[in-house]
This record gives sequence, structure tokens and C-alpha cells, in this order.
Amino acid sequence: MTVRVRFAPSPTGIFHVGGARSALQNWIYAKQHEGAFVLRIEDTDAARNRPEWTEGILNALDWIGIERGTYEGPYFQSSYADEHVKAATRLYDAGRAYYCDCTRDQVQARTGNQYSGYDGYCRDRALGPGEGRALRFLTPDEGETVVVDLIRGEPTFENKLIEDFVIARGDGSPVFLLANVVDDLTMGITHVIRAEEHLPNTPKQQMLWEALGHIPPVWAHVPIVVNEKRQKLSKRRDKVALEMYRDEGYLAATMRNYLMLLGWAPSGDREIVPWSVIEGEFRLEDVNPSPAFFDEKKLRAFNGEYIRALSVEDFVQACLPWLTGPFLTTEEKAERGYGITAPPWDFNAFDLAVFAQVAPLAQTRIAVLAEIVEYVDFLFLDEPVVDEGARAKAAKDAAILPAVIEAYEGLADWSAEPLKETLIAVGEAAGLKLGKAQAPVRVAVTGRTVGLPLFESLEVLGKEKTLARLRQATATLL
Repeated sequence: MTVRVRFAPSPTGIFHVGGARSALQNWIYAKQHEGAFVLRIEDTDAARNRPEWTEGILNALDWIGIERGTYEGPYFQSSYADEHVKAATRLYDAGRAYYCDCTRDQVQARTGNQYSGYDGYCRDRALGPGEGRALRFLTPDEGETVVVDLIRGEPTFENKLIEDFVIARGDGSPVFLLANVVDDLTMGITHVIRAEEHLPNTPKQQMLWEALGHIPPVWAHVPIVVNEKRQKLSKRRDKVALEMYRDEGYLAATMRNYLMLLGWAPSGDREIVPWSVIEGEFRLEDVNPSPAFFDEKKLRAFNGEYIRALSVEDFVQACLPWLTGPFLTTEEKAERGYGITAPPWDFNAFDLAVFAQVAPLAQTRIAVLAEIVEYVDFLFLDEPVVDEGARAKAAKDAAILPAVIEAYEGLADWSAEPLKETLIAVGEAAGLKLGKAQAPVRVAVTGRTVGLPLFESLEVLGKEKTLARLRQATATLL
């Protein structure tokens, strides 16, 4: 049997990190078994059917390494609407489904319980198709439906507890349950690897597979992803869009590695491993069925490790989107919910050669690439943007600045070590240790109390700009 898996997201405007994990798991499983990965866009909801949202899915998959041209699709669920209708008709003609004209209020009036399911009232009424009549699947009254799941064993569902569920609405349009099954049948899907939240639907879908004359696929329901409060990740409450992490400067390699750890772990006492190791060791049978905690702090630490593992040349290239664009306006970013906004300097002021000089210093300090802007902005601005908190701290020892200016004016060797030795000497003369002496110098030059190593920064900035900023600071800090 040739393995065929599918990833079937709805275009919602964001690409959920949980969906990204499922996509990667499907992708690896298909590669391990020399099978096919199929991308299907479930676009039948008109409110969620915008071309740019589909393009967002494709871009997100590209970013995490599932690139266009290496999989089947994208196919669109709406293209199979005729097949959905035909399947519903087949089930009706075979006596496996019946029409029902009951409203929710009528069902509740009969059962006296607003939370109870459908009571089977129309099973024997022999209604034909008609306006406002939904088509319901005739669920067996007895027995059990056993779902064989690679991760969860054999979850068992009593058939009598499964209501006669709707497979086509009153207007004749099939619902998701049926459409999903028909699409999988049409595409020859052999393994359905998806989130645990779909497990309650699985016995219904398994019944549909069998009623349509086919053997159900192999099921695997991976654990839901939760936040620190152990609540299921929600886009209304949590940061769940993969695009947000991408545009904050998380590396694709980091995300791939971390997402695969949500419910699974490689061998040995290690978590940060090459992708080749993950591809070789991942097994669906080894996935832990318990909810998986999406820990942003851990992800951030992972990313710092991945950044520091880059060559300096690769680090420079990785930073360029935040330094040179393309950029969104603040309004565009707010509308989309994610994006990269322009740095505070004029575009023509950026100098790649200058950045390359300080890149090794920044690489050891940042955890996400977007942070690069605040570390290097002082190099490309006409004057630094001084943080008010930093100004207040620097003012305590700003009286040292005139002496620093005088000493630096006479400095012939404008490199880090002489700059440091000179400031140490000036500080000692004023009764200040280096930490105190350099604080007002750092704020005057960079606008912040923390940042890149000070003396290497002064060397790159140059003597003329450094002295100009120190002179300006004597008027604002003293």
C-alpha cells in the first residue's frame, strides 16, 4: 500500500502553530514511507475563502520546509462539491440516511433537554428530499465503533450514544463530516494524522467510510497544544500564528525542531537536534497522547541557540529583512496582526559593511532576529534615540563627559582597547570604576544603558560621530 497523507487547513487568515506541527508530522511520515503528501484547502466556508489567506498557508509551509512543488496540490474542497452531493445521494438511496424536517426547538420540546442530541423522530417518517429538510445518517442502535489509532490505541464509542448526525443541510449542501470523508476517499488517503480535537468526529467518519463501501484509513490523533494554563491554544487569547513568530525573527529551523517536540522527543537527553535526526527517529507510535505545552520562553531560548550556531555570514543575511525590508507600515501590520515594520533610520543610511563589523557582537546577544534593530540603530541614525530611563541613570555620573571628550580628542589610535584604557584612566581620576564611567558614555552614544560592547561600538561608529554625540550629551545630561 502506498502511503498517502493529507494536510487540510481552512484558510482563516493565520497559520496556527498546531497546524504547522500536524503538517510537519504528515510530511515526515510520508517521506519515511516514500509516500505522498497532499495539501487540501478546505475552502467551502465563503467567509474563509480569500485568495490571500490561501497564499498565506502556502507561504507558511514554504517557510517551515514544505515547499511548493514537492507535494500534491493545493486542491480545494469546493472543487469536489459534486462528489459530496453524489455521496449523500448514495447513502440515502442505500437506506443509510433519511430526511428530517425537525427544528432544534422541536427536538428540545420533545426531549425536554436543550443539551440532548437528536431523538430519531424522523427515522420512520419516510420523508423525501425537500426544502428545509436535512439529511441524517442512520446510526446503528447497537454495538460499538472501535477506532484503531496509532497514538491512542483503540478508543471505543457506543453507537447508541452517537446521534443520527446531519450529513447534508436543508439546502442540500453537505456538511464538513461528509465532505471530509469524500475528499479523503477521492484522493486515496490512507493515513489521517490530525489533532486530538477531531477524535470525537472519528467514529462518525469511520461509519461514513464503511457505509460508502470502503475500509477506513489509519487514524492517528496527535495531542492538542496548550498554553501555560493548560488551556487549548486559541487565536483569541494566545499568540498562535506561525507568521507572527516568523516576523519576530524566529528561524525556520528553530520552529521545525520545537514544533516536533510537542508530544514527542528524540532519543537521548537532547532536544535541539538536526532535522535529519528528527526525520530518521520520529515515530507516530512514540507520540505522547497527553496535551503538549507550547512554551514561548523555551522556544525563545531554542532560537537563541540556533542563532548562535549560524555562521556570521548566514547571520548577517538572516538579519537583513529587519534592516533593509520589505517593510509594512504600522497600520498594515496592525491590520494583518503580523509583519515587519521599518527600522527608525532612513533607508539610505544603512551600511551593510558597517553592520557586518558588529554582527558577531550582536549574534551572541539576541534571541530573535527582530531584536537586531535596537542593538545597531545607533550606527545608522543621525543621533541616538535616548530612552528616558537611561537618561536618568546616566545623568548621575554625566559630569565625567567633558573629561572624556578631552581625552578622546587627543586619542590617536581609535580602536577598542585604547578607548577602554583611556576611559578607565579618566574614570579613576574622577573616582569612578569603569562600570560607572562608561554608563553616561554609552547612553550618549547609543541612547541605551545596555547593548553591544561599548568600545567596539565606538570604534565602528568612528571618532567624529562619537565626539559629536558626547558633546551633545553634555547639554542634555549635565
